[in-house]
Amino acid sequence: MRRLVIAALSAATVVAVGGVAYAAAPQLTATFAQTSTWSSGYGAQYAVRNTGDAASTAWTVEFDLPAGSTVSSSWSSVRTSTGQHHKFTNAGYNGDIAPGATETFGFNVSGLGVPLNCTIGGRPCGGGTPPPSSPPPSSPPPSSPPPSSPPPTGPVVDVATAAQLQQALAAARPGQTIRLAAGTYHGSFVATADGTAAQRITLTGPVGAVLINDGPSGTAPSCPAPTAGWDSGYGLWLADAPYWNLVGFTVAESKKGIVADNSHHTTIDGVFVHDVEEEAVHFRRSSADSVIQNSRIERTGLVQPGYGEGVYIGSANSNWGCHGNSGGADRSDRVQVLNNRIGPNIAAEAIDVKEGTFNGVIRGNTFDGQGISGQNSADSWIDAKGIGYVIENNTGTFRSPGTFANGYETHNPSTTPSFANGCGNIWRGNRSDLGGAGDYAINVTSTSKCAELPNVVYASNTVSNAVRGLTNIAVTP
Repeated sequence: MRRLVIAALSAATVVAVGGVAYAAAPQLTATFAQTSTWSSGYGAQYAVRNTGDAASTAWTVEFDLPAGSTVSSSWSSVRTSTGQHHKFTNAGYNGDIAPGATETFGFNVSGLGVPLNCTIGGRPCGGGTPPPSSPPPSSPPPSSPPPSSPPPTGPVVDVATAAQLQQALAAARPGQTIRLAAGTYHGSFVATADGTAAQRITLTGPVGAVLINDGPSGTAPSCPAPTAGWDSGYGLWLADAPYWNLVGFTVAESKKGIVADNSHHTTIDGVFVHDVEEEAVHFRRSSADSVIQNSRIERTGLVQPGYGEGVYIGSANSNWGCHGNSGGADRSDRVQVLNNRIGPNIAAEAIDVKEGTFNGVIRGNTFDGQGISGQNSADSWIDAKGIGYVIENNTGTFRSPGTFANGYETHNPSTTPSFANGCGNIWRGNRSDLGGAGDYAINVTSTSKCAELPNVVYASNTVSNAVRGLTNIAVTP
């Protein structure tokens, strides 16, 4: 992994110790790291750390990319670009960094070139060449789909208002890209068009493009479905809309964040969902073979803490009457949750894996359990009620306030049709810091109910600050 370190000294506060005056000031460093790679690009982040003795109020990181490489999406920052030069300033929530603390921002790169001529606060990194004296313009660049998605073959539709976005969603067709300008979009945003495996539909924009639904309003149907005169309150709703890419933008201040209903093969990449009344992202009504990756989720369950999950996969069997559209069950199978940052202040589980879902992958995520409410049995990072999930290489921490029982838990609800719920799941390579509050990193509720399809906890998992230890079952070497 390549790393670049950048340093700057910000405005100082003069204090005196023993009669000698010195300047108390933030001292910021920014460390580059690739977080994922693929054949045509990579995902990366900078960790901005304050090693000084005063809090920072803002930060700016700039760098160049070699010809043939460009930033395709970014999050947790405000980005401006001119040609190969890219400038990132703090978002509204992460500019203040206390001494010893760290904030991060991330981005995807199309191409294999790594940052050059890096600066923080205008100072060159490691003696590198200083950037041009004239700063780039402040207007946001056009956004493009991430390298992991095929390039669109249809036209690009640029939108800058809520009405334009609603029209574009209603008229979307396979192969099309809807491109958001930076700004705030208030309204009800529902997509019902089908993409295809060969021609996906893409909705993309910078993190400064913020979708807000001020609903709900009107009379709801007995089961959620787009209905004239009713606003669900969801920030963005894919309803019977498979093969969509959602890239880079923000969803906030809505009843729910992003909901995919019967919308299989949905890819969510580099989004930021925050300050929602209930759950942030929900794959529902058999929205199978979907992915959420490289995204950030914070502050959920503001109105109903017990329903404030970060990522919700499937439906409780009590809701299969509405959402059980695959043989009577919600088969949101094979959902992948990859390289996301979930927390703090996720009021329910970071990820709730519901009964009747199969064979998902939860890998490379960071869970911050601070603020978990304990309501509706929410007291762990992941509640695994599904079957055959691989849960690996995640990092979880907990610190007060919050209610925390275990890092990962299984449960075995009975269902009709009958499934081996909460069985056949695998944990490996996970790092857990329980903050002195949680009993086990991995608590397996029942072994007898999973005798034919046991859960497996490998010795590669580690735990610190646990009340009782790594797990309550035998560890597999």
